[in-house]
Amino acid sequence: MSPAGRGRAVLIVLVALAIGQTTAAQIGRDEALALAFPGAAIRDERVFLTLAQRERAAAQAGEEIPSALVARYVATRDGRVIGRAYVDTSVVRTKKETLLISLDETGRVRRIDVTAFLEPAEYAPPAPWLRQYEGRRLADDLDLNRAIRPIAGATLTARAVNRAVRRTLAIDAVLGAGGAR
Repeated sequence: MSPAGRGRAVLIVLVALAIGQTTAAQIGRDEALALAFPGAAIRDERVFLTLAQRERAAAQAGEEIPSALVARYVATRDGRVIGRAYVDTSVVRTKKETLLISLDETGRVRRIDVTAFLEPAEYAPPAPWLRQYEGRRLADDLDLNRAIRPIAGATLTARAVNRAVRRTLAIDAVLGAGGAR
């Protein structure tokens, strides 16, 4: 990402903080990647999961893996992988949301960014709510009303986000750390 792109990403964050925004802002993928992995080189990949990988990921996630095609980004600094980010698009109620779910080098959630949310804005996941996923791994308690508190008035959004995080963590585990594919 260019220095100008990084500068725009920082400016977006500062403006959001200044106006006290509590709903997760829809930001572009480049800006989200710059926020997740500052100063890193980002390589985009398209990975095709085998049937066996899809089945293993679905079993681990407890969620169907809807496509064999996975869009991910691998972040490196000084030649070392420092994290990966995955694009997950799903239907919340009747319209789509797209999340960029960034993981650290160990496969823990680093951050979640909303890059598209086509449902009414009042159902968008609040930024503070999304932050409760940070540092989490795939585990049995990574679910609503367990380790993750629900969102009042936006249950379908909360379910969609939780399913996306579980899918992403399972796919990452099946692909293995390192980002070399």
